[in-house]
Amino acid sequence: MFPTPSTTKLDRERVYEPAEDSFLFLDLLQEELPFLQTRFVTANSPAPLVVELGLGSGIVTTFFHKNILPDALFIGTDINPYACHISKETSKENGNTRYFDVLRTNLWDGLRPGLVDILLFNPPYVPDVVLPSIENAVKTDDWLDFALLGGPDGMQVTSVVLDRLAEILNPVRGVAYILFCRRNRPFEVAKSMRNRGWVVDMVDERKAGWEVLSVWKFTKS
Repeated sequence: MFPTPSTTKLDRERVYEPAEDSFLFLDLLQEELPFLQTRFVTANSPAPLVVELGLGSGIVTTFFHKNILPDALFIGTDINPYACHISKETSKENGNTRYFDVLRTNLWDGLRPGLVDILLFNPPYVPDVVLPSIENAVKTDDWLDFALLGGPDGMQVTSVVLDRLAEILNPVRGVAYILFCRRNRPFEVAKSMRNRGWVVDMVDERKAGWEVLSVWKFTKS
């Protein structure tokens, strides 16, 4: 069991605090360690690029960097300027800043297509009637809703990523880990993605209060 990264620099008023969904991600990454090492740690294989969309506190990327594939290259993205700063602080606090950088951007904007080997995404999955807007966040300095609210079915942001997954991932060895809550209807999502040629497996599931969370793995092979 690997230790949970420390996040003492966290600004809880502005950046999503690690919760059950974050810890589920940490646990599944430990479970996936043999798969990831077999897939990416091979002779003459280039270091994989790991990208976390909406990295928030940085706890997931920091954990992955420290314990799973320490020689990989890491990029975290977030639209929240405070999350970009805090995630770097989390990395520093846990002693692994090498090969890690942060982009303030929307999802994967600015990344070259087909570049990502491992995609990590704990999306805003809570159903709500509207999505947060950048204009309102700038006016109010309130960015937390970007980490929480996913539109009427909680899938508005996740669906954008799923629809473009083939464009984002390395076409040969790319793999994505994406979190869902039960209200997102993940089994229906998995069926739809399989019909589009993806290999989809649920790798972990956990009850968190009244919600059931699960993380699914998407590959082409």
